[in-house]
Amino acid sequence: MRITKKSILYSFLMVCILSACTTNVKKEEFKTIDKLVIEVPLCGNAWMVDDISLNQSMITDQGVKNWSKQSSLIRTYVRVNGPGKLSLGIKAKRIKGSSKVNVKIGAVNKEITIKDTKSTLIPVGEFDIVESGYVQIDLQGISKTDEFFGEVSHLVIGGEATAKGIYFVKDDFYWGRRGPSVHLGYQVPENAGNVEWFYNEVTVPKGEDVVGSYFMANGFGEGYFGIQVNSETERRILFSVWSPYKTDDPNSIPEDQKIKLLRKGENVNTGRFGNEGSGGQSYKLFDWKSDNTYRFLLKACPSENKSTDYAAYFFAPEKGEWELIACFRRPKTSTYLTRPHSFLENFITEMGPISRKAFYANQWVVNTDGNWFELSKAKFTADATARKDARLDYAGGVEDGKFYLKNCGFFNERVAFDTYHLRERTGVKPIIDFDSLP
Repeated sequence: MRITKKSILYSFLMVCILSACTTNVKKEEFKTIDKLVIEVPLCGNAWMVDDISLNQSMITDQGVKNWSKQSSLIRTYVRVNGPGKLSLGIKAKRIKGSSKVNVKIGAVNKEITIKDTKSTLIPVGEFDIVESGYVQIDLQGISKTDEFFGEVSHLVIGGEATAKGIYFVKDDFYWGRRGPSVHLGYQVPENAGNVEWFYNEVTVPKGEDVVGSYFMANGFGEGYFGIQVNSETERRILFSVWSPYKTDDPNSIPEDQKIKLLRKGENVNTGRFGNEGSGGQSYKLFDWKSDNTYRFLLKACPSENKSTDYAAYFFAPEKGEWELIACFRRPKTSTYLTRPHSFLENFITEMGPISRKAFYANQWVVNTDGNWFELSKAKFTADATARKDARLDYAGGVEDGKFYLKNCGFFNERVAFDTYHLRERTGVKPIIDFDSLP
């Protein structure tokens, strides 16, 4: 047998794989795709498919643990930029005994055995990837000689399919599991002057009203206003205003920088919020429905002692009238309405692999002279999770004459962020009697 530099290099690579000597190195450092070996941590990229309630107990900071049920389906998502062979390995260890596990991509199944008490890289084999986009890699137990199938910390990916790039959550696992948040920044005409009112309409299609979704309709420089799906049995209308004092702890806000509640609507709950800035919060329990179009109206105007008053109104077709949610006063702020925008986010990590979508339509603002201006242009943007390429399942733009936002679910039809989109103007302003608002 003739020994060449190429054969020595290949043998060295196989020894590294079999002994778990994997390292994360940049793609450009490889001279051949055979050397491409990338570790994908399950803690930020895997979910329990059969029972999402098990996510917190089984998907840990160290990967998959407490894996006892044969029915448990563990699904990991990675995105590739091209077709070809995908080489796959799994870093795993047993607790006691041994187990057999099925690994599936598409219609192809491969069986592995977990038998070492130390974390070992177990080669699974090669799979054919026919197109770029997200790849689902499923693990499911077949048999075991002890209580648990084992613990799995990483998938190890390589091969031709990864040569043009591979995407997954590498850090900030909490935000990666929540998925990317997406926004629409509405462009106000330069001649609008001081904007006092902001009007918007939101429709959530049937099946898109996923638990953990916040369909934020009327965002502004100092807060936000929209509807949420908080659980299978609870939905809310939510309106919040940030304090000018920057903190995640509402108890640390000085008295002269606290948000003041001026008034609230019937059956509206009010209080303070924290963790993502702090301020005044109001919400009303309301079982809003998919496919119904809900209307949102927000007012912002300077008030006494260099403060600003914000009032939020909600119109449900089921009720047929405007109702007040709340009116807050923000100190150390003197402004009219700024930065009108909408956003869509998932706030429950377990719901990160499920997509949701909403339509935003008929946006208008009214200035202090009572003049209406239609907002038909919007900038589509996304948060840090999208910008660092941790998750690429996001989209936004115009569809059927309306703006829309979509996120999560590991879909492939991505829309580039920081792009502008135009909807067709209707020219028909909403009919609102401002003097009769509650």
